[in-house]
Amino acid sequence: MRYVTDKSFNAYGRVLDVDVQDFVEAIMQNPAVEAGQVVYEPSVEAFEKLKVTEQLTNEVFGEMPVEFGHCSGFNTVLNALEYHRSSEIDIAATDLLLMVGRQQDIDYTVNSYDTAKVECFMVPKGTVVELYATTLHYAPCSVDGKEFRCGVLLPKGTNLPLTKAFKKTGENSLLFARNKWLLAHAESGLEAEGACVGLKGKNIRLA
Repeated sequence: MRYVTDKSFNAYGRVLDVDVQDFVEAIMQNPAVEAGQVVYEPSVEAFEKLKVTEQLTNEVFGEMPVEFGHCSGFNTVLNALEYHRSSEIDIAATDLLLMVGRQQDIDYTVNSYDTAKVECFMVPKGTVVELYATTLHYAPCSVDGKEFRCGVLLPKGTNLPLTKAFKKTGENSLLFARNKWLLAHAESGLEAEGACVGLKGKNIRLA
């Protein structure tokens, strides 16, 4: 298993030297997620009041307003890949795994991506990772069947529902939420929510 500290991760992002102990302590106070479920909250007021939020807002997002939420639960399957028009900061409050790809490998002529190109990296507890805007990603995966907990910082408003109608052609077909372009696998069930089914190949499942 490769780690995010490996040179091969450089195409997808970088590890940041940031003290996140206060965040780890805060999120570990949350109730346990129900087995087999994944929860995502775009914005958590308590996290946004932490000192680390101001530091990351200034140093990573150049003083742009951000939201600080979390993704937590149990997951072992790829199901989908998404990207944003900005970096995403992931903070591992537990050990977790990230499956990632490159936006450059999307075939926009048919809006598809071959899952054989996906790579997997271990993110140890306490690690802060910047995922570049061109990095395809989705929900983290569990390690040893345990619940994962991951802080997520993005520009404010990201992942909220879209408010305007638009013609779903070309890349617009992938626009799933604010600042969120998504390709789903046919096995994910996300087509029922309006997702573009564009992941071709195996719906990767981690042991």
